Amino acid sequence: MTKGVVYNIQRLSLHDGPGIRTTVFLKGCPLRCLWCGNPESQNPAPEMLYFEDQCQRCGNCVAVCPNGALSLQDEIPRCDRTKCQASGACVEACPHDARSISGRLLSVEEVIKVVKKDRIYYQNSDGGMTVSGGEPTAQPDFLLELMKAAQEEYLHTCLDTCGFAKWETLKKVLEYTNLVLFDCKHLDPAEHQRLTGVDNNLILENLEKIAKSGVRVRVRLPLIPGYNDSESNISKTGQLVHRLGLKDIDLIPYHILGANKYRAIDREYQVEDKRAPHMIDDKVKILKSFALQVSIN
Repeated sequence: MTKGVVYNIQRLSLHDGPGIRTTVFLKGCPLRCLWCGNPESQNPAPEMLYFEDQCQRCGNCVAVCPNGALSLQDEIPRCDRTKCQASGACVEACPHDARSISGRLLSVEEVIKVVKKDRIYYQNSDGGMTVSGGEPTAQPDFLLELMKAAQEEYLHTCLDTCGFAKWETLKKVLEYTNLVLFDCKHLDPAEHQRLTGVDNNLILENLEKIAKSGVRVRVRLPLIPGYNDSESNISKTGQLVHRLGLKDIDLIPYHILGANKYRAIDREYQVEDKRAPHMIDDKVKILKSFALQVSIN
C-alpha cells in the first residue's frame, strides 16, 4: 500500500484548476523560495508548529513531550527541534490550539476516499482533484499512484508543479494528468538561484517538454514586488510562453498570509516588505501583447 506525507486536503477549492476541486498538498520541496506562503510544506517529514500568540503558558506540552524536546524559557515553551519527532503528544495536551502537526502519513486509498466525497461538485462544475505541495514530484511514487487512482475513478486530474524534477518522473505522471499548472518564478538563472535556491535550467527544460507532450498547461507567475515583477521579467516570461505555443498564464498577486507560519516553525521570513501597488493592469497588457489569455488568481 503506497503511502505519502500529506499536510492538507482542501475541499471545495476554487483556485487550483477548473471548477470546484479538492487540492491535495504533499510535503517536501527542493526549492526554498524566499516568499513561500507555506514554509511548513518544505520539510518532507511531519513537523510541529507552535503559535505563540495562542499559548497560555500552561506547561502541559512540556510535561507530556516523550522526547524532552520542550522546555520552559522565560515561561514560554521552546522546542529543541533536533529532539522533536512530531509525536503529537503536545498537540493533544494543549487546551488552546497553540500547537499542531503539519504532515501525516496517508495511503492512496485514504486520500481518494476523501476526494470522492465531492464527486457531485466535480461533475456539476467540470472540477476534479489537484495535487500540489510543497512540490508533489518530491514524492514520485505516491504522486503517480494517486493520480492513477483518481483517473481510475474518472476524475479530472491536475498537477501543480515548480518543474524541478527528473523528466522520467514527470513523464510517468503526465500519463494520468489532464492539466499542468506550471510555476515560473524568474527567467534569469542567477536570479532564480538567488530567490529559490536552485537555477532554472532543469525547470525550463521540463516546461518545454511538457508543452510538447500534448497535456494542457497553464503557466503561473507569482508577482513578488521588487523580486520578479520587473517589466523585463514579465516580458521575457510572456515571450517564452508564446514561443512554446502555450496560451494561458495566471498572475498570482503577492500576499503575506504565510508569514506567521515562519515563526511557528522557528524560521525568519526573509522577504522585505514591499507591498506597493503591483500595477497589475500593466503586467496584463505586456502579457496580452504576446497573444496570451491572462487571468489574475
